[in-house]
Formats: sequence, structure tokens, C-alpha cells
Amino acid sequence: MKLRPPPRRVLIALLATIVVLTPIVFFWTRSLVPNDLSPMSMGYADFGGGPVSEHLHHGVDVSELTGPPEQKPDVAVDLVARKERFDIPGRGQTDGYTLNHTSPGPRIVAKQGDLIQVTLHNDNVADGITLHWHGVDVPNAEDGVAGVTQDAVRPGQSYVYRFVAKDVGTYWYHSHQIAHEQVQKGLYGVLIVQPAADDVIAVVHTYDKVRTVNGEYGERRVKAPGPTARVRLINTDNGPMAIWVDGAPYKVVAVDGTDVNAPTEVSGKKVLVTAGGRVDLEIRTNQPVRIALGGGPTTLVIGNGDAPSGTEPKDRVDLLTYGSTKAIGFDPARATRVFRYDIGRTIGFFDGKPGLRWWTINGHQYPDVPMFVVSEGDIVRMTIKNTSGQVHPMHLHGHHLVVLGRNGVKATGSPWWTDSLNVEDKETYEVAFVANNPGIWMDHCHNLPHASQGLITHLMYNGVSTKFHLGGGPNNHPE
Repeated sequence: MKLRPPPRRVLIALLATIVVLTPIVFFWTRSLVPNDLSPMSMGYADFGGGPVSEHLHHGVDVSELTGPPEQKPDVAVDLVARKERFDIPGRGQTDGYTLNHTSPGPRIVAKQGDLIQVTLHNDNVADGITLHWHGVDVPNAEDGVAGVTQDAVRPGQSYVYRFVAKDVGTYWYHSHQIAHEQVQKGLYGVLIVQPAADDVIAVVHTYDKVRTVNGEYGERRVKAPGPTARVRLINTDNGPMAIWVDGAPYKVVAVDGTDVNAPTEVSGKKVLVTAGGRVDLEIRTNQPVRIALGGGPTTLVIGNGDAPSGTEPKDRVDLLTYGSTKAIGFDPARATRVFRYDIGRTIGFFDGKPGLRWWTINGHQYPDVPMFVVSEGDIVRMTIKNTSGQVHPMHLHGHHLVVLGRNGVKATGSPWWTDSLNVEDKETYEVAFVANNPGIWMDHCHNLPHASQGLITHLMYNGVSTKFHLGGGPNNHPE
């Protein structure tokens, strides 16, 4: 029996299928993130108009950029990470992670100039763990980023972090291994450098849609320390938080660990605390006051007796104009590197998963994103532009940025130093910093699910490399 050739329409259908599937398969394959990826080979080098180094991948390894190796620590802390069930006072129990059986973990308090030593032990966190010191400009080896500055600490292993508390301020620490899960489920804590003895600490965190302050749900009360109180507010969540004070005027005295120059009293306005950010308030407390934490039942009352409870103010403090100007110590107009960080979205695949709105940086998807390359001593200017349709809290490790302007309007208030910058949709920020802390540093969105979906790149110093890999045998997954 002689076989008949397939009908023409079958051939046409087959050809059409091939034509349609070929680009889909191509882009799907291209989107796959390698299971073993060196940060050194990620994306493409962006030199920001500065000189191109012939020794880009040679020289010191990040593991050599450590804190003081032998000096006796002034503050020594042991932290044991566990996966376990724990109690949220006022709400009940939840499954998550703890440090020394608590979440938030133990508060670490040091004085300026103290050498801090933290020994991290992993009891049973199967995916591994690290600790990142959010807002603290530590030596690169102490930064705690799995796959970039260290391998994740596996169950039964320990790791020692050592760094000097150079700058007074309000900071926090958290895991940077599968951070979008581990932080939300409890692996975080507070770090304060040289607070007054009577400061009020308020770390805000949401466990499974339950907002807490200092790990507790509902109205929480603290004793008034005197006629005024410095309140250190820390937002550990993935989105911005509006805070306001009912019952007294207040001043914004610090942002992200840096004091505001000549702050003035504020009434009837709210303050936006960026995801990952910190704001210190000075509040008159000669009568009970209530600090509203983004709305909802969880608030902080300072003092005895009834505190007023108002509605969220419409106006907010604009840090672009708040306070008074002063010198910043360098001239951004003399920048030796100029970068852009454009945040957008695209249709396609991310690590093999189809989607309509994946994140892009300068038009590229992770891991084909820019590696911002600098040399020590460079003055760096960066334009951060957001056209993605969502807000992004941008966080550069190891450095503080000064905000020069927003949407073409120059900053006229106190120098606004920040390490966690809230960039709303259709906003553009001009920022600057001095490259004074050699290493390879993450520069990413601190809405951690966004980072886990590719909104992440790095700042790399000429002559610095890393032996660590993302994925691979150690299973390093920082986001």
C-alpha cells in the first residue's frame, strides 16, 4: 500500500505551530537563571562614563574585606536560628523562624566605636541562613548576602560577623537567604548604636497579615521617659508605612540612621517610612500620645491614661524640603561616574515562568542586568526612574545616598541621607554618594518578593571579586 503525503493544510498547520513555538521556546530558554551563577559573570558592566579597568575581575576577594579579626569585641552576641512555632502576644501562635526562640530576635545595642561580634548558629533552618546589617556600612565580608559575600549557613553550622559600629543610628538586621520568606516569617531584629537610655524602640513587622510592634499585636503601651521621648521606628515590611502622632507635635530628628539638620516641629502631618527604612521622632510626652502605625489596631501609646486617636492626615512631611541645608562633604557636580537605574516591566518569561509584567532594569531582565562598576574614591551620581506601575523601596548595601532632587525639583532642606529610598510610580530621583567602601554590593528593591522576581543588581568596585556563587552546591538564594 502506497503512503499518501499529508494534506497541505496539515503541513501548513505544522509550519505555523513551529513558527509560533520557536520564539516562545527561545525566550523561555533565555529566561532560565543558571543553577550555578557567579555574580562576576552576571549581566554586563556599566562603567558610568568612567575609565574601563583592565583588572576588573582581579585583586582582592570579598572574603578578605573583613572587620577587625583579632581585637576583643565590646559587644558579643550569640544567635541561634530555628524554625519553630512561636507566640504573638495579643494574637496567638504562628509558624515561622526565631532567633534565640524570639521574633524579633534579641535587640543588639552598642556605643559608637564598639566592635560588635555576632555568632550565628543554624539549628534547623533547612534552606540555610545569613544575617545582613541593614543600613550599617559594614566591610563587605560582613554584609551577609548568600552567594555574593558568603555561603548560606547550613543546619549545624555557625558563622561569625565582626564590625565596628561607626555611626550612631537606628538599624536592623535580617536574613538575606530566601529573604522574601525568611524575613516575613521572623528572621529579623533591631540594632541600635548609642541610643539614650530612655529611647523608645518600635519595630513594625507583619506576620501572615498580622501587623505587630515589637512582636506584639494591638495597642501597646510604654512609660513616658520624660517631657520628651526619642522614638526609633523601624519598618521591616515590604511596603511603605505612614505613621502619625496624635496628642502632641513632633520633630523628625533622623532618617535611616542619619540626623536631620535643624528639624522643626510638625503637627497634623504624617511621615512615610520606606520598607526597610527607619525614622526617629522626638515627641513631647508630658501627656499621653498615640503613634499610629499605618492604621489598624496596632498602635504605640506613650504614657499613662487615655491617648487621643485621630484619622490619618492628608499631608505628609516632605524630606526634600524639611530642615535646613548644610554641607555634604563632596561636590556631586564633579561626579566621576554617572549611572541610570530605570525600573520598568515587560511581557515574557522569568526563570522559565510566563508572565505579563516582569521587572526590568534599564530594559533588561535579571540576570542580564547592569553591573555598576566604580573605583574607590569615585563621586557617583545616579538617576533612579520608576515607570513600572508600582512603588519600589530601593536599597543599596554598604553606602548611604544623598538625595539631590525628585522629579526635577532640587532638594532644599536638610541633607537627606538614606539607604532605603521610596520610589513611587512615575517618580525620578537624583542621588549621589562617594564610593568609599570596596566590595560587591547588592542594589535592589526591598520589597523582597520583587527582588526575588529579579529587581536586583550590584555595585562592584574595580579590583574586587568574589569566590561565592548563587545557587550551586551551597544553594545560595539571597532573595
